[in-house]
Amino acid sequence: RKNGGIIVIAYGSLLFLFGWSVWWIVAFVASMYGTGGCSADGVCENDPNGWIVFAFLISYFWTHQIIKNTLHVTVAGTVGTWWFSRLEATSFCSRAVLDSFLRSVIFSFGSICLGSLIVAIVEATRDILDAIRHRGDSVLLCCAECFLKCIEMLVEYFNTWAFVFVGVYGYSFVDAGRNVVRLFRARGWTAIITDSLVDNVLFLVSLGVGLITGVIASIVANSKGMLFGNEAGTLAIPFIIGLVIGFVLTSVAMSVVSSAVNTVIVCYAEAPNEFQTSHPELSNEMRTSWRQAWPLDFKY
Repeated sequence: RKNGGIIVIAYGSLLFLFGWSVWWIVAFVASMYGTGGCSADGVCENDPNGWIVFAFLISYFWTHQIIKNTLHVTVAGTVGTWWFSRLEATSFCSRAVLDSFLRSVIFSFGSICLGSLIVAIVEATRDILDAIRHRGDSVLLCCAECFLKCIEMLVEYFNTWAFVFVGVYGYSFVDAGRNVVRLFRARGWTAIITDSLVDNVLFLVSLGVGLITGVIASIVANSKGMLFGNEAGTLAIPFIIGLVIGFVLTSVAMSVVSSAVNTVIVCYAEAPNEFQTSHPELSNEMRTSWRQAWPLDFKY
């Protein structure tokens, strides 16, 4: 319950992203109609300008990454404050939550934009290659798309840890990246990061809630006599709507948990003594559990 205000920021970010998506779709369609000389029937005289499409894709993916990473940095800052100064993180809308959010949108916003831009460019390029490949299949384009997907995954994985340092210590993006490499090389915790199953568990939780929501939506729609075409549609459409809504809303909350877990790993690798001072009981429990799970890598 403490610092639960971060959930409010998370769902506020979701609403902002939804509004941005609607605005982006309207602007994108209008631009395609305008540059393509399209009529009201959707018949276009010219092909879409590839550079305009690419710019629109970058703008969408970049904004999406910025919103997601701003939340990640805010969570990291909140957990970091709780780690080092527990008295500043003792209420629902604590000073830790508010200060971390303000730091992320003011002082650390440049770092967030830089790290997000890298992923956005890779995502936009991959989408363009995918569209070209579907027009005329090519082995080289398929390989290039696969290569870009691998780069995207690596960059997002690196950003996840770099932005923890941005949120906790206020480092620039470049300095945060250097500290990520330095810290885990020094501690030898590569196996701990690799074996982390938190994201998989949180995905299953989100999926489970989505399935339950979908079933409930189908039952309610059927009990109210709502019709969506034939019998199959009456069951399937409410289920899909409930599944999507339940999955998305739960994923937002679970992303907060994932960011918090990553921050705890970084803080415990870099400042275990401070955690012992601020939260001795939790520190003892964590030390015992991690020694049992990773006896060779964990040296504390």
